[in-house]
Amino acid sequence: MNIRKSRLITCVAVACLCLAQLGTGFAQSKKKSPVSKGADPGGHQAAGEVAARAGQFDVALAEFTKAIEANPSAINYGNRGSVFRAVEKYAEAIADYTKVIEIAPKIDSGYFERGQTLTMQKQFDPAIADLSKAIELRPKEAAYFKLRGIAQSGKNDFDAAIADFNQASTLNANDPETYWRRGFAKRSLRRWDEALADYTISIEKMPNDPDAYNRRGYTYSLMNQFAKAIPDYEAALKLKPNDPDTMGRLQYARQMSGPQPAATPAVEAPAPTPTPSKPLDPRIWAIIGVVGVIVLGIVIMLIVGRKKSQLET
Repeated sequence: MNIRKSRLITCVAVACLCLAQLGTGFAQSKKKSPVSKGADPGGHQAAGEVAARAGQFDVALAEFTKAIEANPSAINYGNRGSVFRAVEKYAEAIADYTKVIEIAPKIDSGYFERGQTLTMQKQFDPAIADLSKAIELRPKEAAYFKLRGIAQSGKNDFDAAIADFNQASTLNANDPETYWRRGFAKRSLRRWDEALADYTISIEKMPNDPDAYNRRGYTYSLMNQFAKAIPDYEAALKLKPNDPDTMGRLQYARQMSGPQPAATPAVEAPAPTPTPSKPLDPRIWAIIGVVGVIVLGIVIMLIVGRKKSQLET
């Protein structure tokens, strides 16, 4: 799941977060807003929240801007920052969350929201710094550890990511995302069995999510255990029929897990047929015969001459 698409906390949820956490904490902060946190001159804050919930982001931005002009509070900056992030205006969102931190530096929400936005921009080092500050201020919040683990994974620091996901799962054992993200970190370290265990937990917690089955199936494929990958891909296709990526993976797994064609036995080359010798020309035979007679005559003459020489002596 892409963090940008997942938007771990939506605009509406953040508005509620600001009201529930930031507003309460802000009242205790030494650096207070010029206007009381409860004030909403002109009702722009409330109107902005209604528009944000309806997905009318242009209207929400306009209302929150008016709310800031009337009451430059951490709540209003946080709400507008969340809408900016929802419409992918990340620089503006970061600027608003920075204002939240300036107004309420002892409240964790501003650091968390800016850290989340930085993570979405793949600015992992400053994101980790913000999220670490949020954890320092609120050490029992599972979402903070999970998001920092995501940022650590973005840096390929998978050991640090696993440590954060471990803490997140301890604080909240019911969040399936924590398990599959930890599974990804373990798979990246080739800790196959541990990764499969985490992916299995995520399937148990969200059995209607096709991506959950795809993740485990793909891990089996990476392990060359294609027969085990097939049921996961099939389960994913039941939940999301005709998905081209899953169909391609399933087809490949079936090809790799099926019986391989037997190797064609090597056929010995037939022994070469001897080439029949060609009979010699009769004229050659005649020449050979004449030469043989001459040689034989010379030999006889030599023998006779030697014996005659012996008799004379």
